[in-house]
Amino acid sequence: MKTDVLLILHELGFTEYEAKAYLALLEKFPLTGYAVSLNSGVPRSKIYEVLGGMVGRGDIMISQDKTPLYVPLPPNELIEQKKHRAEQTYKDAQEALEQYSSSSQNRENIWNISGHNAIINRVKEAIKTAKHRILLEIWEEDAEELRSALEQSAQRGVKITIVSYGFIDFDFASVYEHDMSGQITEDYGGRWLVFSMDDREVVAGIISLGDESRAAWTSHPGLVMPITEVIIHDLYIKEIMKEFKDELEGKFGPDLIDLRNKFTMGSYGKRYYIPPSH
Repeated sequence: MKTDVLLILHELGFTEYEAKAYLALLEKFPLTGYAVSLNSGVPRSKIYEVLGGMVGRGDIMISQDKTPLYVPLPPNELIEQKKHRAEQTYKDAQEALEQYSSSSQNRENIWNISGHNAIINRVKEAIKTAKHRILLEIWEEDAEELRSALEQSAQRGVKITIVSYGFIDFDFASVYEHDMSGQITEDYGGRWLVFSMDDREVVAGIISLGDESRAAWTSHPGLVMPITEVIIHDLYIKEIMKEFKDELEGKFGPDLIDLRNKFTMGSYGKRYYIPPSH
């Protein structure tokens, strides 16, 4: 029977000497360290090191007398303590491993997401983990699907900045409305979404093609940095246009159309991003 109990204590994290010392204290307490050694068979040269470790973990208690006496934590309290520690350890391990997986294994991967709903759901999940800021470019037709997740994130103190194509009324975010969104949609042949979370994760792609929508999701720094900077660059342009709109449009046409045309490729321009069938 004693052998079985020793094995059980071993499963709870006790060493052989610790298990023997604890059982000796259960049989009789309080005891001096010397008496624990005699009753348990733990060598005197090891007993105080063993007892000190058990006191440190809270498995046993020690008096402050001139000659210290030891008593065991009652079995029911010991088990509850071990259960609580194990549960916390599992919780910490889960969080640490998930974070490690996200930051190492997936860091160099670029994932393809197919379908409008799948893309939106991926962005929603990323929004939930945001801690500092979210940068987003999105059309008004699609923004409402993210409203709830974004608002909850804002309530946690996350700063949300949106470049909107069309009117988006999100009072919890800083919204910069892009001019000529209808013309841009026609030029490109569809609507896109560009999302950056905490400068460490991005989702970017075309989301207006239903099941044929395509986006990339990654934490690869080689893409996170330029995609995030694209959004920031658009914010620069909006701030500059707010201050110098008349001068810039006088030079480059309404909404800088001459600049956009200057960098259009071929007769079909930006429609090359999407196959002609769409």
